Amino acid sequence: MPAKADINFQKDLFDAATNMRGSVAPADYKHYVLPLIFLRYLSNRFELRRDEIDSLVKDPKSDWYVPDEDTQQFMKEDPDMYMAENVYVVPEESHWSYILKNAKQPNIKEILDNAMNRLEEENPDLDGMLPRIFQGSNLPAENVSGLIEIFSRDVFSAQDERSVDVLGRVYEYFISEFASTEGQRGGEFYTPYSVVSLLVRMLEPIKGTVLDPACGSGGMFIQSEEYSPRRHELSFYGQENVTTTARLGKMNVLLHGMNADIRLGNSLLDDQFADVKADYVIANPPFNQDGWGADRVSNDDPRLIGPVTDSNANYMWMQHFFHHLNEEGSAGYVMANGAMTTNAKGEKPVREWFVDNGHIDCIVALPEKLFLSTGIPCCLFFLSKNRDGKSEYRERKNDILFIDARQKGSLVSRKQKALSEEEIDEIANVYRTFKYDEKKVEDVPGFCKVATIDDVKENDYKLTPGIYVGTEEVEEDGVPFEEKMEELRTKLFEQFEESNRLQGKIKKDLEGVL
Repeated sequence: MPAKADINFQKDLFDAATNMRGSVAPADYKHYVLPLIFLRYLSNRFELRRDEIDSLVKDPKSDWYVPDEDTQQFMKEDPDMYMAENVYVVPEESHWSYILKNAKQPNIKEILDNAMNRLEEENPDLDGMLPRIFQGSNLPAENVSGLIEIFSRDVFSAQDERSVDVLGRVYEYFISEFASTEGQRGGEFYTPYSVVSLLVRMLEPIKGTVLDPACGSGGMFIQSEEYSPRRHELSFYGQENVTTTARLGKMNVLLHGMNADIRLGNSLLDDQFADVKADYVIANPPFNQDGWGADRVSNDDPRLIGPVTDSNANYMWMQHFFHHLNEEGSAGYVMANGAMTTNAKGEKPVREWFVDNGHIDCIVALPEKLFLSTGIPCCLFFLSKNRDGKSEYRERKNDILFIDARQKGSLVSRKQKALSEEEIDEIANVYRTFKYDEKKVEDVPGFCKVATIDDVKENDYKLTPGIYVGTEEVEEDGVPFEEKMEELRTKLFEQFEESNRLQGKIKKDLEGVL
């Protein structure tokens, strides 16, 4: 099995796990399946590290070599030997081998709850991450046994170092499939892969601090880490308002070998990272929240650059993102299209401030049907504090890049579209040129244009890309209109004749049957 589990393997695995759902609601089922994958991952990492320690203490060439067998055993059980390599200590009752051995026992649900509990007791860092929900569930014991057997396949064997990578990718795949199954509810914890990929490639997180104040299941962090050319060059801070979703995010980053500080709380009303100034803010916040608690935001709140309104939190999110940028930082985030043109008194003044002060860097209009959670048309906003030419960036303070990508994307299911890798690169490359290259971005009618702040002011501060990019040029083929119409008329009549011929044949065939 390759290090990257192929799509058919992951799909077969998900289908097998889904068959074990029984009467558990689809929206709840992920909270049983995903922690099992995480448990298997922790057990595998522990076993791999234990085998490594065993080799080190027995090898005379190793710095850890000790001839005494009792000392060797002591070192194999020393928690510090594991924590030094960021490996969690797994007590005997939580070993996957122990769980598999007892999978057919009638009290297997109690055994699993105890395994989760013991892991948290041994590792305070895991506090609140491992749910004890099996024993009180209506998931039949035989179905739980079936799930354990699914994740005991050879591909997940602790004897294979690649299993750690496979488990991380399976977990991520399962999150996306659960989100797709749940539809609108799924969008609350998962942002589609192609949207995250576009945000990451445009924002280009290489090194420094990444903040996601609405981090969901952590997908923004995973792709940011994969984008960075060097491991562990990025520090991650995330906040999530839903307990079960925060748990999914914490498990996800650990499964990918990352350290991220993910905290529970409402970012707008209880900012857990008030002092963090990030190089990158990347987020997909809830759209158009009303009644979110604007009255609880103090007038002297340091995040505020304009008014707030309780009827819509969109611009409070933007002020929150901007506040958390350092002096060279950039923010990229998803917004409902209404944010580009709203005239509401609690929103438009903030948009005007961002435009007047030269912080709007780029706006991207997205295709419809990209999101599971909403049919509302969406866009991407990019704010920046490096538009005056700081560091390696060029000076572009008076310009705003508009990209209309509404015609991009293709259906990947009956209800959902996705952007292709080529489309993502096309959009990201235009933005990259805008940020770094002194050569002006070439205007492409219907797709992209660099407008000035004065242009935006003349259009009443509206940020809709379609206003600026115009319509796509249609190549003229030189054929006169009259000739085209005659050709189309002839083709249409030929199709009518063919239709009549086929109808006659079908009638004749039916007469022979009846």
